[in-house]
Amino acid sequence: MHIRTRRLLSIAAVRGPRGRCWRSLLFLALLPLLLAACGQSDSAGLTVTGSTSVAPFAEHLAELYQHAHAGTAINIQSLGSSAGIQAAIDGVAEIGMSSRELKPEEADKLDELVIARDALAVIVHPANPVSKLSLKQVQDIFSGSVRSWSALGGPEQPIDLVIREAGSGTAGAFDELIMKGKAITITALRQGSNGAIRQVVAENPNAIGYISLGIVDNTVKALAINNVAPSVAHVEAGTYTFVRPFLFVWRKGHTFSPLAKQYIDYVMSAEGQQELQNLGLVKGPASP
Repeated sequence: MHIRTRRLLSIAAVRGPRGRCWRSLLFLALLPLLLAACGQSDSAGLTVTGSTSVAPFAEHLAELYQHAHAGTAINIQSLGSSAGIQAAIDGVAEIGMSSRELKPEEADKLDELVIARDALAVIVHPANPVSKLSLKQVQDIFSGSVRSWSALGGPEQPIDLVIREAGSGTAGAFDELIMKGKAITITALRQGSNGAIRQVVAENPNAIGYISLGIVDNTVKALAINNVAPSVAHVEAGTYTFVRPFLFVWRKGHTFSPLAKQYIDYVMSAEGQQELQNLGLVKGPASP
C-alpha cells in the first residue's frame, strides 16, 4: 500500500466532530484510492502456489526469469497440490501447481499444462546394503507386513517408514502407482515435503521413504524396483513406470496477466525445459 494511502487511512481513523458518520463518509471517499492501491500491488507480481514437489523447480525457473527481467516479481508458494488446485479454482492464485492428475470435478473447472514428468524414487540410507526390491516387497514394507530389513537381505534392524502427509500429490501418486490401493500402515512417520523425507532417510540407516527423482542426491540411495533403476533414461524408455505429471493449472477461460504468460512461455521454452531436465525431470508430453 502506498505511503499516501496509509496516511489517508490514519486520518480517516481520527474521530472527527461528527463521529462515526464522518469516518464512514471519509472511508467511502477514499475507497477508489484504496482499490487502486491494492490493484497496483497485485498487478506488480505473479503468485504461483501448490505442490511442494513442483515448487523447487518452479522457483528455480522463476529466479532465472527474474534475473533476466529486472523488476518482475514471481512468488512461488509451497502449500501442497490440493491447496494449489483449490487456489486456482478460487482465483486466489493465477497459477496452481500439482504433482498429481486432476480429479474429474477439478478438471471440469481447470485447464492444465504438463510442464514436465517426474519419477517417484524409493530411497534408503547409503549404508543400507539393500539396493533393489520387487514391487510386492515395496508394498509389503509400506503396508507394514514386512517390518525388519533382515527379511530383505539387510541387517536385523526394524524398518522405519517415512511418507508424505495426506493430501500431498506425491502421496497420492505413490498410493496410485506403487501401493495400488493397499493401505499404508499408520505407524509411518509423515513429513510435509520431499526434502524433509530425504533428510530423515539421510540421517537414519534404518529408514525408507519416497521422493521425487529430481531431488535425489548423494545423501540417499534410490532403489531399483523390479530390477529397473529410477532414472531419466528409463523413464524416457518407458521401462520405469512409476511416473507422475508436474502440472500448472488455472481456471477455465482465465485470461493471463502479461507476466503469467511470459513466465509460462519461459517454462515451456527450450531453455526452461533444458533447465528442468538438468535437474532430473523428464520432458512432458506437452513440451516443445
